[in-house]
Amino acid sequence: MVFLSPKVVDFNIKWEELEQTVNAILRLDKVPRDEWYARFNDIYAMCGSLPEFHENRLFDSTQILLEEHVTNILSIIQTGDTASLLKDYYTQWEIYRVGTEHVNSLYQYFNVENNSKRNMLEFTHSDPSSDDLIYNIMIGELALNIWKRILIEPLKHNISKLLLDEIDKLRYDTMTVDMHMVGCILHSFVAVCKPAKYSLQFYQIYFETPFLKKTSEYLKHEASRLVKKCTVSQYMVEVLQIMKEEGLRFKTYLHASTYKKLQSNYCQHLVLDNLCFLKEEFEAIIKEERTEDMHNMYLLCREMKDELILLANIFKKHVLERGIEVIKSLKKYQIQYVRFVDEVLAIHEKYETMVMNNFKNDFLFTKALEISLSKIINYKLVENQQSKASEYLSEYCDKLLKKSCKGLSEAEIDRKLSQSIKIFNYIDDKDIFHEIYQRKLAKRLIFRLTQSTDGEEGMINKLKQTSGYAFTNKLHQMFTDTRVSEGLNLQFQNEFLKEYKLEKLNFSFSAYVLQNGSWPLTLTTAPSIIIPKQLASCIQNFELFYSEKFNGRKLKWLHHHSQVELKLNYLEKMHIVAMQMFQVSIMLLFENCITLKYSEINDKLKLNDEQFKKHINSLIECKLLLLDGENVTLNMAFTDKRTKLRITSVVQKDQPEDIQHSMNSVNDERKVYLQAIIIRIMKVRKTSKYNQLVTEIFSQPNAFSPSTVLIKRTIDILIDKGYLSRTPNVSDEYNYVA
Repeated sequence: MVFLSPKVVDFNIKWEELEQTVNAILRLDKVPRDEWYARFNDIYAMCGSLPEFHENRLFDSTQILLEEHVTNILSIIQTGDTASLLKDYYTQWEIYRVGTEHVNSLYQYFNVENNSKRNMLEFTHSDPSSDDLIYNIMIGELALNIWKRILIEPLKHNISKLLLDEIDKLRYDTMTVDMHMVGCILHSFVAVCKPAKYSLQFYQIYFETPFLKKTSEYLKHEASRLVKKCTVSQYMVEVLQIMKEEGLRFKTYLHASTYKKLQSNYCQHLVLDNLCFLKEEFEAIIKEERTEDMHNMYLLCREMKDELILLANIFKKHVLERGIEVIKSLKKYQIQYVRFVDEVLAIHEKYETMVMNNFKNDFLFTKALEISLSKIINYKLVENQQSKASEYLSEYCDKLLKKSCKGLSEAEIDRKLSQSIKIFNYIDDKDIFHEIYQRKLAKRLIFRLTQSTDGEEGMINKLKQTSGYAFTNKLHQMFTDTRVSEGLNLQFQNEFLKEYKLEKLNFSFSAYVLQNGSWPLTLTTAPSIIIPKQLASCIQNFELFYSEKFNGRKLKWLHHHSQVELKLNYLEKMHIVAMQMFQVSIMLLFENCITLKYSEINDKLKLNDEQFKKHINSLIECKLLLLDGENVTLNMAFTDKRTKLRITSVVQKDQPEDIQHSMNSVNDERKVYLQAIIIRIMKVRKTSKYNQLVTEIFSQPNAFSPSTVLIKRTIDILIDKGYLSRTPNVSDEYNYVA
């Protein structure tokens, strides 16, 4: 833009030319570019003329021009009949709206100058005169004000009535109505008041209020009609259809504030006014799992918190009842742990899909499902006993990770293990799961029953992602021990025996060197035995090798966890039998004789009676040995169609003492952990009521769900130890003792 220097301007000449151009623009006639730029410069010149500015004269003249133009439009509209009023108004408004936008652009310099003056008045906090208020508005604002004052004011009642009649035609008579026209007329009601402080007031008085009143009457009429003739299912479908149709009619064309109020009307008259009618079917819809009805009910109630909570509670109760039925039915199955996992996962998938599809993943229903699943998974079939969930899930994972798991690819096993984590997340007693899982992992590693090292480590990493490093630290250490042991065995075979010029072993030997604190193996329950001379020298050499490599460390042998493969060369067909160290020790006694006394065997081995009977009976049962009174004889006629076989007691079952030791360990850890949590909470709070303290404890990320009995007992222990004290004369308040 080229800025011209101020000069003397003849206003009348300039205005005559400008008036013609403005009239052409208002009629939407084509204005040549040169003429546009000439008039733009004329406005600039009038605003900066000498010896005085012509801004006010320009404003007054433009106002008169616009008033005359709008008055002519009013005359045109009024000469038409009432039926064409809306169409005529719409046509004239669209022309005027576009025309005045162009006029406003033409007066750009004038508008900028006026806006600067307005801002200056506001900045200086002066008290502007009425003249200031009149002249310091944009030409576009002026044009809209004139349209409202001269044209809308005399026609407002007629226009409002005709608009409402058009909407009634749409609702009741299903006649075609030009909603674009209706929307543009409504927009004009808002647009002409926009610069004002209460820009929606005119629109609300002359359209919104009567429109909402008529809408309420329409909705009440429709709701009453539908309740009389429809079932709840049919009613919901019809109501949602009404809401959909109303939305299509009005969402685009009404002001956003009106549409929100309209939705409130739908909720009030179609749902809340008939809530008793709808509530009659709440329970039946959920219990019968009528998915379409559930979805429709949710759509109707989602803005009503109390009703949505009621619906979510019914859903929670239903899922819980179905789940408990499944858990109670497990006792009729032989392999309960597989059935448990499969059924719980089926429940989880079914109702999770239901929440996602029918309740739009609403938080209330997601939470209801989580609570139900937690109660189902941790349900106690027998009161005052531990839930079976930890045991079942660890058994299930053990089955998948063993070599004996056939017919599944690695990808399928990994998928099933990933699904099992869904159940793990809901288990309250995660520490018990950890204890059982650790015992089973130990067996898989020691007896080389694991199907895939990658699968084992993958499962541990899944647990780590869910419960953190501390939860899986010992499990990772168990793998580290097995890898270190492989290296130690290679060094023992390839370096130590050669260095000391010891005889090369005539059998394959490997030892697992395990850290005492990382493995669920107890030295106290390990039975003692006199090792056969065929194996004793090898064990002694390994002890020597280890003591030289790690000075100060001491090995404790757990022979009851060992495994030996014994080759039977005395038979017509050679057999290789996998058995335990104690069983091998018995068999090797028959290396140089065929028959021994029952008591003589035990005297040589020095086993306790219980262990001796268990192991010798397993050899007699599989017919490797024959018992005749007091004599035990090597069965020289033993035969089996398998070349390699295993005595089933090689992989030991969990011994009662081991299980009890594990549970005692879990209980001890729980007590220590709970004491630490209570002290940490009280150290911050200093003083706390019992109920408040319990709430804080349950809010902590625990590996188990402590009972209130255990919490009370732990508080008493901390009082006895001097960490806490009771507030005098207040029985349920405790203080932290620094």
